[in-house]
Amino acid sequence: MPNTKSEANDELKRHQKVVATTDLIGVPAGTKGKVLLVNGIGPWIRYRVLFENNVERGNVLRSEIEPR
Repeated sequence: MPNTKSEANDELKRHQKVVATTDLIGVPAGTKGKVLLVNGIGPWIRYRVLFENNVERGNVLRSEIEPR
């Protein structure tokens, strides 16, 4: 369970549009994408994201993407 209200609001939702904040394998920073799956609980949330360059990445951390 999140410790603060800001942590609860920090979780991204399925189908939310995002942008990569760091370089990922096959995905340069700044590439736009869409969250396909939210997986995990509490501080162990990971995301599966389909980026505009047709690269799909799983196990993406919240710190590696941000909403757009």
